[in-house]
Amino acid sequence: MASAVLKVAGVGLSACSRLTLLRTLSTTAALRQGIPGSLWKLGRLNHIAIAVPDMEKATALYRDVLGATVSEKVPLPEHGVYTVFVELGNTKLELLHPLGEKSPIAGFLQKNKSGGMHHICIEVDNINSAIADLKAKNIRTLSAEPRIGAHGKPVMFLHPKDCDGVLVELEEA
Repeated sequence: MASAVLKVAGVGLSACSRLTLLRTLSTTAALRQGIPGSLWKLGRLNHIAIAVPDMEKATALYRDVLGATVSEKVPLPEHGVYTVFVELGNTKLELLHPLGEKSPIAGFLQKNKSGGMHHICIEVDNINSAIADLKAKNIRTLSAEPRIGAHGKPVMFLHPKDCDGVLVELEEA
């Protein structure tokens, strides 16, 4: 392609100049094709988590009043929570209720008696690369290593003070 462009323009270049031009064109083409600069990519919103003081009441609201499909209540002892997922078509809501006295949700509900938004979860295609990159950019994580989350996939929480006051959960897609 570069040779054709050069002939049409009537420009005569040495072999070395043509090689430099070809390298420049191929690099520029790669950049235009959107080849990512990092080894991971941010994906879709997986869910928004809501801490609820009464799981049965909250589940009934979404299922019986709003007509949503909801999952069964599932205990996640390693995270100190019960979860119920509410299907919304394009994403999910995760209802969270404390499991045990040391649950992080128990502390949240002590400060927010009627509950409220707890975190957002965004998918990433490579959680280990994402964590390494974010740590290099001084974003703190709430644990040393990813843990298995409610969907059976590795998750990592990012410190809300480093994310504009929002607790962000990354989940490997």
